[in-house]
Amino acid sequence: MGDRIDVIQGDITKCNVDAIVNAANTTLLGGGGVDGAIHRAAGPRLLEECRSLGGCPTGQARLTQGYDLPARWVIHTVGPVWSGGRRDEDGLLAGCYRSSLALANGQGVESIAFPSISTGAYRFPVERAAAIAVEETLRFLTGTTPPDRVTFVCFDLHTYECYRSAVERLAGGRPS
Repeated sequence: MGDRIDVIQGDITKCNVDAIVNAANTTLLGGGGVDGAIHRAAGPRLLEECRSLGGCPTGQARLTQGYDLPARWVIHTVGPVWSGGRRDEDGLLAGCYRSSLALANGQGVESIAFPSISTGAYRFPVERAAAIAVEETLRFLTGTTPPDRVTFVCFDLHTYECYRSAVERLAGGRPS
């Protein structure tokens, strides 16, 4: 199963995949970090479409076109703000991956790229987030196809190492 998962360090807005996942806020109207980068790279039509969606609750996902991005689709998901684990942050983060992968599957997406959801401004511990991301992805890939390829795109070296380690530990091998 690890042969269907990649871990790279880079810029998710440059990924040549069918869909990228946006670590969005509940308004879906852009923000900082990955969210701001995706909105800037996609162009103003992305914001117009996001306005029509009426937001998105934490742990769920919404689909838009990719506009000026290499990806055809953007899947916007809202991760939890870390509160020490007292507000079901693990469950909400797992929901982000389940919802995003289900939307991808419904669109026939064969390749999808995820950022490290909630680990920036929302302060979710990276090691914990990586384990949840990989566990949910493996669970989904075991039961269904597509997508055929899932890439975790990590902004920095520490995050990359955490995701790579999680794939090695949980998927029983090195990511491809």
